[in-house]
Parts: sequence; structure tokens; C-alpha cells
Amino acid sequence: MQRRRMLRGGTLAASLLVPVAGGRGQAPGQSAGQPPAPAPPAGLPDGAEPLDPILQPFLASHGLPALAAAVVRAGRIVAAGAVGTRRAGAEIPVTLDDRFHIGSDTKAMTALLAAIEVEAGRLRWDGTVAESFPEMAAGMAAGLGAVTLAQLLSHSSGLPADDAAFIELIGRSFTVDGYLNLDELRLWLVREWSGRPLASAPGTRFAYANMNYVIAGAMIERAAGRTWEELIVERVFGPLDLRTAGLGPQSSMGRVDAPLGHAVRPDGTLKPMLAGPDGDGPAIIGPAGVVHLSVLDFARWAGWNAGEGRRGPALVRPETLRLLHTRRIDMPPRPGAAPGTPDGGGAYALGWGWGRFAFSPDLFLTHNGSNTMNLAMIALRPERDFGMVLVTNLGDTRADAALRAAAAALYGRFGAG
Repeated sequence: MQRRRMLRGGTLAASLLVPVAGGRGQAPGQSAGQPPAPAPPAGLPDGAEPLDPILQPFLASHGLPALAAAVVRAGRIVAAGAVGTRRAGAEIPVTLDDRFHIGSDTKAMTALLAAIEVEAGRLRWDGTVAESFPEMAAGMAAGLGAVTLAQLLSHSSGLPADDAAFIELIGRSFTVDGYLNLDELRLWLVREWSGRPLASAPGTRFAYANMNYVIAGAMIERAAGRTWEELIVERVFGPLDLRTAGLGPQSSMGRVDAPLGHAVRPDGTLKPMLAGPDGDGPAIIGPAGVVHLSVLDFARWAGWNAGEGRRGPALVRPETLRLLHTRRIDMPPRPGAAPGTPDGGGAYALGWGWGRFAFSPDLFLTHNGSNTMNLAMIALRPERDFGMVLVTNLGDTRADAALRAAAAALYGRFGAG
């Protein structure tokens, strides 16, 4: 039996046919990298302004279950709030410590892992797919072997946008024989993909494909000799003290201990999605978007990036962090883009995009993320050491409109001028 699942890792909408039985990856609801015991509930950071009064009206006006946001300046959280319920139809108030899914906002973390490997001399930005996987080189489709790590991370590799063939391969990954870890499964996926032709010459155009980040993740794993899951926990979550960060569904199996993502029924009502086979996208695409964390930890991640090396920890050199943020490829306008995907008109860097919002002429370093049941937004102005993050446990057009409207309110109060 197969079940249709939707994946939209921040810049893609695609249906995945995923077997219900015999699935692989982390156990549904299990969050790799979380502390063994829950941390004490987080309160409002010292001196921070409560955002609940600003956020509360958006729940009713846009039909959201929950909404959380935070603003950070010069590495300090200056405002934060969380309103609504973990589960539609129930009164389970969200808190500032609650974990929200951030989808493709994970991609910037994967790009950072790549940068760490580059600085260590185990990878190069111009290192190629063939160099990372020489055992596959002879069977690779023309051009794929010469695709570079930087092109994969900037979606300028020439790979086709995720399509039915990608979806079919993801489905098959659940039935591969043997006891395989996720790095081995990603290697299998790269091998199975490697004969597919490119859709365009590398470096010539932007085309979002989660497969770019699966391949990049496999290159990182090959260089480091560790799984992507181990690396992100040890090299990102730990040093940045992101204590709530984990991987996969944000709630635990059998518990409503985090805001549940919500699907939308045909009649428009919301269906809470418990941790389980359809609680998140498949773990094999982890480097493309399976992270969850609290809005406060999301803000800490935002502040570290907005600082571009002004503050520790020094995970990479300041010039390397700025390189991750440097524009690589223009993104054409995409009118009517699905929620959680870029509407284009800007440029893409390495795990980040550059663009403008309707509420401001200012240029933002930004990204959205969604697994269709949750939606997240991060928007930075590094030249002003400013950032804001917004998350909700719904992923449709009303959620997208709500985050944009709430971002306008926050920027007007804390960031404009």
C-alpha cells in the first residue's frame, strides 16, 4: 500500500508516494539531537518586548492554529511571542519553547556544514560530483560529473526541478534491501539518479531541486565520514546552543508535546497531523529540510547569521560566512508560487535567497521553509545586524499571507528606518 504525501521543502511543491510499511529513517516522531531531558520552559528573554499582542489578531484573521515570532538585533533577542494552540480544536497553548518545523530553512545549515568541510580542506566549492563519487563517474550522465558543490547549493547545477522521477526514487528508497543508515541510502539515491540527464548547462539558470541538497549532503557525508544527522547535531546545534533543535516531526510519537503540523481537508477545515508516517517528509531528504526548533533558537540562528562573524562561535571564518550569503544566480519571477516557495525576482546564494517583500523596499537575506503542514520565514539585513523569524503550524496560502502580514508589522515596529 502507498500513501500520498506532500513535500514542499521551502522552495518546492511535490507529491511523494511513500510506502506506509517498511519505512526507513528516524522513527516517526523521534528527534535526533535533542537533549536527553527537556530543558526548563523558556521565558521571554531579559529586556525583550512581548509580541503576543501583535501576533494574536493574525490567528483569527488568517485561521491559524498557532503563530510565533522573534526579532533579533546585534545578536540580542529584542522581542518574541507565541500565541495559539498546538492542536486545532483543542486548548493546548503554545509557548516560546515549543518546537516548530522550519522546512527548507534547513538548507542554510547544510550549506554551513559544507563550508566547515571546505575550511577543513576535505571539500572545495569547485569540487565536483565525480570527484566525490569516483566509483560512479563512468556511469554518470553527461555533465553531471562536472557539477560543483557550489552549484548544487545554489540550485544552479542544471538538475531538473523535482519531478515524478525524483518522487519515484524516494518511494523506492523505502524498500531497498539491507540494514542501511541514512548516509548509505543517500549514496544509493545518488547512484540511482546519476544516469539522469541535466535539464540545463551547469551555472546557467536557477531551478529549485531538493535533489541538489541530497547530493550535496552525500558529498559532505563522504568527506566527513559521518552522517549528515550526526554532523548537524555536533557542528551546528551544539556549538550554537540550539537546545530545542531536532530532526523530523516536531512532536513525539503519541504526544502533543509540540505544535502539530496541520493538513487542510477538502472542506477547508484543519486536520492535526500527529507524529507518524505522514508527520514530515522522508528522512532521506534531511539536508534539504527536516529541522525543527523553538522560535527563540530560530532567532539565535538568525542573529548569528546576521552578525556575519561579528560574534562567536567561530564555526567558520567571517569571510566564509559572508561567502555563503553572496548572490550566485538570479531567480526569475514566479507569480503564484506555492506557499513556502520563493516567488523569485531576486537571487540565490548558498542555502539563502536575496529578495524584497511588498512591505519594504529593503533587500533581505531570506528563506522560507515548509513541509506543507508548517511554514517558516527568516529575513535578515546583515548590514544592520538585524533579523526576524516567524513560524506557524499550517502551510497553506492563509499561512503564507499571515507570515507576510505579521512580518510587515514586525519590521515596521523594529526594523524600518
